[in-house]
Amino acid sequence: MNADPAAPATKPQLTLMIWVAVFPTLVVLQLLLSGVLAGAPMILRTLVMTGIAVPVVVFVLMPPLQRLRAFLISR
Repeated sequence: MNADPAAPATKPQLTLMIWVAVFPTLVVLQLLLSGVLAGAPMILRTLVMTGIAVPVVVFVLMPPLQRLRAFLISR
């Protein structure tokens, strides 16, 4: 019997999905913004990076990852 794909993700599954979304997002942002934010204080760099990364992860990357999880579970 297959697990219910509509069931909420377990903590390990959610942790993996978040990591898969956050890590590449931060790498790309660092590559794109490193020159622009080079002289900025760390707190400002962190504010800008998280201000961009969080919406990208929540609204752009997590929905496809959740669909992928549901697909994999239903197989």
